[in-house]
Amino acid sequence: MSKSDKYTTIHYHKYLELDALLSLQKPRSTAAGETAHDETLFIIMHQVYELWFKQILTELDSVLLLFREERVREDNMHTVLLRLRRITTIIDLLIEQIRVMETMTPLDFLDFRDYLFPASGFQSVQFRMVEATLGLREEDRITYHGKSYKIVFTEEQQARLHDIETGGSLFELIEKWLERTPFLRFGDFDFLAAYQEAVDRMIGHEQAQISNSQLSDSMKEMRSRMVGDSSTYFKHVLDREEHERMVASGEARLSYDATIAALLINLYRDQPILNIPFNLLTELLNIDEGLTTWRYRHAQMVMRMIGNKIGTGGSSGHDYLARTAEQHKIFRDLHNISSLLIPRSSLPDLPPAVERGLGFHFRNT
Repeated sequence: MSKSDKYTTIHYHKYLELDALLSLQKPRSTAAGETAHDETLFIIMHQVYELWFKQILTELDSVLLLFREERVREDNMHTVLLRLRRITTIIDLLIEQIRVMETMTPLDFLDFRDYLFPASGFQSVQFRMVEATLGLREEDRITYHGKSYKIVFTEEQQARLHDIETGGSLFELIEKWLERTPFLRFGDFDFLAAYQEAVDRMIGHEQAQISNSQLSDSMKEMRSRMVGDSSTYFKHVLDREEHERMVASGEARLSYDATIAALLINLYRDQPILNIPFNLLTELLNIDEGLTTWRYRHAQMVMRMIGNKIGTGGSSGHDYLARTAEQHKIFRDLHNISSLLIPRSSLPDLPPAVERGLGFHFRNT
């Protein structure tokens, strides 16, 4: 199409290719002469999901492109944030759409379930592309009958998934972006040293209050465990070697420097220059939580429809889906930042030069 064609007219019907779109629902039960009314709903629901997966991938690809710049421009961050929020909104819609599917009863589903074998949502290559683009690694996935999740796809589809997995996921690009945070050391200010002093003061103050309280010994012990000390919640951020041990053992994934940067952003979120980075990290958590909720609701719907039966694709059905909801979380490290937060009243004061740096449009040169 040439540029001049944008000035020609087009009909709504043609623009949306509705003849092609509305001809894509082909119930197998109808072809077999045993029309099952709800099979059309089932097909449309899953086609709509695939369309939304396509849009999520469109948004993710654009975000990855912006993050692949050697220096991520601050004026691009608002665009990134808006596109991540769009993904969150789409996921919310995916969750809500399950309610439409649940208007179909288990008996309605049985009218055409046998026609689906061996098709399964597990075979959605676009959803696997979404997971891989976000940063879900193969070693972190629940295996498919003890084999790679890719075995259900064609060679071409497997190659696409491999390219995504090796091309730099959003998780990896976010990690590199965090590692470049300029305010971890700023002149004479060492954020980590100041944070450790603040943690020690906070814990010492709270432990003293507990000891001097009128609580019973058992309650004092419980409160002390809740407060923790520098060898519990805070150990891995106060000790690089401990953090690297946790990464090696699979207890953590985000690098040490990226974790410290995410902590600084969360603690000083009210500073103008850290506001968008904080909201960006929050949106990644929203996406992770949304996908977890979607997986869980999907699992509940499957339990409602088929109970404990094996899925049409050969998986364990509800059990498999429920386990993925728990295990297939991508940004778990960002969730865990909450255990490292300290009250605003305990935050170390920022030197004036750092406060000025955080208060205006800062750009690395």
